[in-house]
Amino acid sequence: MDRYRPTDEPVPAVPTPPPDEVDPAVLGALLARHGWRRRGGAVGRYARWTPPGDLTGGTSLLVPESREFPDSGDLLGEAVTALAHSAAPSAREVLIGLAVPSDEIRWRREVPEPRTGAPAWTAQERLRAAARATLLAGALAAQGRAGYYGARHRREAEAWLEHVLIGPAGPGGRELTVFVPVEHGRAVTGTLLRALYALRDAVDYQRATGGMEAFDAAVEAGVSHELTEAVVALVEGTEGARVALEWSPGAGPPHGSAIRPEPVEFSPGDLPALREAGSRYEQAEPSVPVRVTGAVVRLRRTGPGGPGSVRLRVLAGAEVAQVRIALEEDDYRIAGHAHLVGLPIRVSGRLESRGGFRRITGARDVTPVQVDEAERDRLLKSLQENLDFFEEACGGPEEEHGDGCPEP
Repeated sequence: MDRYRPTDEPVPAVPTPPPDEVDPAVLGALLARHGWRRRGGAVGRYARWTPPGDLTGGTSLLVPESREFPDSGDLLGEAVTALAHSAAPSAREVLIGLAVPSDEIRWRREVPEPRTGAPAWTAQERLRAAARATLLAGALAAQGRAGYYGARHRREAEAWLEHVLIGPAGPGGRELTVFVPVEHGRAVTGTLLRALYALRDAVDYQRATGGMEAFDAAVEAGVSHELTEAVVALVEGTEGARVALEWSPGAGPPHGSAIRPEPVEFSPGDLPALREAGSRYEQAEPSVPVRVTGAVVRLRRTGPGGPGSVRLRVLAGAEVAQVRIALEEDDYRIAGHAHLVGLPIRVSGRLESRGGFRRITGARDVTPVQVDEAERDRLLKSLQENLDFFEEACGGPEEEHGDGCPEP
């Protein structure tokens, strides 16, 4: 199975599920979902299915209606084997649905026919990037509601993407299906669906009235700066785009959800409202008071004395991976000594939204944190393995200003 990959790499084979684990009803539902056609069969015993389009290759499947008949296991085994060898792209998607019970999210972009010689992979890359950004926005919203996340929750959201499976891209980069395993992703798929509906409603309200207040209320449904940016990327350069969700036929819809959710569609006319909303979310998100514990991974200041800046790898206290902090001389010296002996520090301040929640301002109460020997050795080993610490600290400029070598 193919984990979510941002580039158009070769697609590995899908492992075929054991025939005794295949539910005939689920197989039939997946075949119908992916365009296979039922062409008769013995009523009440089995159905014959053929693949969609022109890539039949003589393939047809005999799928039993249930496991009540003696030859049901053999027929299911033959059907799974035929799917594994079928040239139809939909066969792989059916196998993924059988191997890993998943909700399916399908993106479609209505793009003009490419000019002669235009690379199809460019359109595919754009579609994949927009789909990934949409999934990431849904995963962020599942962690907690915010109009603008920046670096917050990103580590957890990106780790969740590792569970997602991606199907083959459609011709011309117009369509892409992603499989979200029910075991790991049901909360995200439900959150994303509600957020897309709320975003569609907010855009409609803005286009009808000119007011932006619907976007403020939509945050509670999971709408964010990140989601508006993802939808902008999906729609740009198209005549329209849509996102559709289909629940796993094996697991069924979650409680209270529609059996067949309506697709959500966006058009180029929605782009001004989406862009304005994204900017509004970014500017309105307030800074957050925090008390962060982290390992010092970089120190900088312009000379042997005075204030300086440090970078922490966050261990606790904030939903970000790293933060930068400007410290006065005494606090900077405490941070430097803590780094040298392999201890993390604890610091209070405000996590600023400007820059994506990557900076703490108003730092105070800088204190080394005692840890047990095993944790201290692990921290020291981690920092020693990062040999570019000293090169970067004494070398090129920081993201926003240049400093000299660290002088604890």
